[in-house]
Amino acid sequence: MTVAETPVVVLTTLGSPDAARDLVRRLVEDRLVACGTVVPGATSIYRWQGAVTTDDEVLVVLKTVRGRWDALAAAVDRHHPYDTPELVALPIDVGLPRYVEWLTTQTAEIPA
Repeated sequence: MTVAETPVVVLTTLGSPDAARDLVRRLVEDRLVACGTVVPGATSIYRWQGAVTTDDEVLVVLKTVRGRWDALAAAVDRHHPYDTPELVALPIDVGLPRYVEWLTTQTAEIPA
């Protein structure tokens, strides 16, 4: 497995389930992620512009490969409604081989 094929889990948050589903669908259609899981019911407490803020959010768990990070980050930055969206990647050290193979296949770029 090359570095580009290394699977990663990417986390982001959005303000509503509809916004989360719309973003995930776009990312899957563009083959930037193999899958995105929308998890409603999150509460985020954070400091923003000097004040501590609490918001209800939707957690989105994206599954992709390291080689798609730059394009994924650009797409999220372009389409995410937040000024400064959370977007962090965590490496997957081990995974069910057939799942990792599926993930890699689903995020492969289609030749033009």
